[in-house]
Amino acid sequence: MTERREMASICSSFPSHLKPLPKPNFNDGKKKKMQGPFLCSLGEKEEAPQLLKLAVNGVTELLRLFSPQNTGLKSVNYTRGDEVSVYGVNDVLGILQSDFEKSYFVTGNMTVAIYAENCTFEDPTIRFHGRDLYKRNLELLVPFFDEPSLILHNIEKAVGCETGRIVASWKLRTYLKLPWRPLVSVEGMTVYDLNDDFKIVKHAESWNISALDAIAQLFTSSGYQKDVDPKHI
Repeated sequence: MTERREMASICSSFPSHLKPLPKPNFNDGKKKKMQGPFLCSLGEKEEAPQLLKLAVNGVTELLRLFSPQNTGLKSVNYTRGDEVSVYGVNDVLGILQSDFEKSYFVTGNMTVAIYAENCTFEDPTIRFHGRDLYKRNLELLVPFFDEPSLILHNIEKAVGCETGRIVASWKLRTYLKLPWRPLVSVEGMTVYDLNDDFKIVKHAESWNISALDAIAQLFTSSGYQKDVDPKHI
């Protein structure tokens, strides 16, 4: 059996003069190929303020209480149908592309088998470990989405990594089923780091807006009201 290689450096899919997770830049929703090639390099990620992290955790717990599904701390069950055969980075890329087509950010319909059990998930507001927790969080949020849209701009492999890295750029847009009808609109990138077994061990998002601006969207009225059937007035 081939000896497992140790990762020589932290992989990064961006040019060396940028931070590992820069703010994406797109052209008003038009499909745009990400600037490449995406190479591996060292770098540090800016941490969100602790107060902001606490606020995000608080909002998550409130949503958990009011969620129709009331997922709580229930475990995520897997069946043989969830198992997939993966032999390389290209296989993982193809599965991720399929999950984007199913809008997994806003539907929770994702292929959990390609993630390591203790996979790290992070975005500008929060960081935690565990694919089951990520799946439950998605299921928690789905009932609050109204007219959700997830558009995949591009997805490709990074080059020069000891193990593997995949980078996807996307746009997320959805109203929330709250009395003031906030609109969440974010463009971003997700970096998927793979281990030697081609399991995703890190799922890291970066956005084109700051963490504070993203949270502010949740408390800002969109001014949009859905058409109401006169029969129900």
